[in-house]
Amino acid sequence: ILLSAAAHGGTHDSSENPDPMSKSLILVKLWCLTLVFMGTFVPGISPYFMKWNEGFLVLGTQFAGGVFLGTALMHFLSDSNQKFGELTNKKYPFAFMLASGGYLLMMLADCVVSYVHGKESDETSADVEHDAPLAAAASLGDTILLIVALCFHSVFEGIAIGVAETKGDAWKALWTVSLHKIFAAVAMGIALLRIVPDRSLFSCVAYAFAFAMSSPLGVAIGLVIDATTQSRVADWVYAISTGLACGVFISVSINHLLSKGYTPRQPVLVDTLHYRFLAALLGVGVIAVVMIWDT
Repeated sequence: ILLSAAAHGGTHDSSENPDPMSKSLILVKLWCLTLVFMGTFVPGISPYFMKWNEGFLVLGTQFAGGVFLGTALMHFLSDSNQKFGELTNKKYPFAFMLASGGYLLMMLADCVVSYVHGKESDETSADVEHDAPLAAAASLGDTILLIVALCFHSVFEGIAIGVAETKGDAWKALWTVSLHKIFAAVAMGIALLRIVPDRSLFSCVAYAFAFAMSSPLGVAIGLVIDATTQSRVADWVYAISTGLACGVFISVSINHLLSKGYTPRQPVLVDTLHYRFLAALLGVGVIAVVMIWDT
């Protein structure tokens, strides 16, 4: 961060334009970096300590599905489509095409895992049951794609803080990013437990740490972009990656969370269609409210 600040230099006249690399602005961005990390890491690991509660996992899985579905359609798809509209005059639905590609990418990952492990099964023994290893491998692939999509988008949300020109813009960007990331972190933690119910605490901490670090990394990248004026390249990468992430999120939401849900080991009161619908509605509703401030 200090190197990028030095590279930008302090030659702007503060009376005419705010200096994006002023000491006070960098300090604000460092505070934003710290707050967004803590505000993501703690919610990210919190579902692990509630996994013993069957009712929480039943409703939490539906809530997470609603959050991912709302994020994909109201946030990712909207942002990608808007950004492509700013970058090119071509009347082509680039964002929707990439969203379709992201969904197909998840299907392709499942096909690859199924083919590889099916081949290994043939080479070993036909008498051994291989469904469990195959499911575990597919779950690992889905987990990795989910984390990559989350982290990649979060990097660009952090860039919004890093390229902020004033302290007010930085705090506003922090507010918007934090609203998204807090709920996304909780949904991520629940989704990971749904995909692999017996996931270890270390695994949850590692994934939560990776997700929490993505936005602070974006803040640093934003400072470098501001110093090197490569914002148009970042806009193209953002538009493409967000479009793909939309498809990934839709796949995770529908195929792994909403449709499958969580099957409790023992009967619980909230394991009904009505409660599941309300939990999913709450997830979508939370994102709908958050989008009010995402301007």
